[in-house]
Amino acid sequence: MSVDHYENFPVASILLPRRLAPAVEAIYAFARSADDIADEGEARPAERFAALDAYDAALDAIDAGGMPREPMFARLAEALRRHALPTRPLRDLLSAFRQDVVTTRYADFPSLLDYCRRSANPVGRLMLGLYGTADAASLRESDAICSALQLINFWQDVGIDIGKGRIYLPQEDLARFGVGEDDIARAATSPAWRALMRFEVGRARGLMLEGAPLATRLPGRIGWELRLVVQGGLRILEAIEGAGYDVFRRRPRLKRLDWLVLLWRAARM
Repeated sequence: MSVDHYENFPVASILLPRRLAPAVEAIYAFARSADDIADEGEARPAERFAALDAYDAALDAIDAGGMPREPMFARLAEALRRHALPTRPLRDLLSAFRQDVVTTRYADFPSLLDYCRRSANPVGRLMLGLYGTADAASLRESDAICSALQLINFWQDVGIDIGKGRIYLPQEDLARFGVGEDDIARAATSPAWRALMRFEVGRARGLMLEGAPLATRLPGRIGWELRLVVQGGLRILEAIEGAGYDVFRRRPRLKRLDWLVLLWRAARM
């Protein structure tokens, strides 16, 4: 469900039709490399913004009918044109990556969901576009699944993110449950922490279940891939619960046995 630095991206798998693999790989390369610009290395914010501006300029050239010289952008241009995909979702991704450069806290859940809308949902929308699905219900359910996956990634990586100076748990929720940032820094799994994480896990599960009908409505390989994505996300939430919400010392990961469970649950859907 995640590869390298760009989380929750449904990369080309045995379930992906070969005809779509080049487009998925081109979109993935754009997203992962832009994400790395925002997150990796020691560059200053101004340098990161300038590099991301170059990505926007490449999208401008593609929209104008040009063919960028840089191979990655040229492959992206070919994929977008071949499948009649818009650049808007990619620009939304760039907006989220710019936000990553300067934003390390989120005041409330709506502001976090707005970030998910731009950091995760565009990927699902592009995948639907590759499969020729763009009705309102499918887009809405895809958004719910992608936002849920992003939240699940945040919840399992609280301990990693605090080391980078970031906290994605909404500030209003920390205050509501009486959890301080110093508690997170100390990896304290108090009753207050467990109550907070129980609440956040419930939010993510609710979003995932809201989007799950899409997986049973889409036919063929994409439907099966999405079933596994949904069940994988739900399984991670179960693992967080099973660890007593101690994501600091027992970060959940899917193991071989988990994949057998996912296959069985996907079939039952």
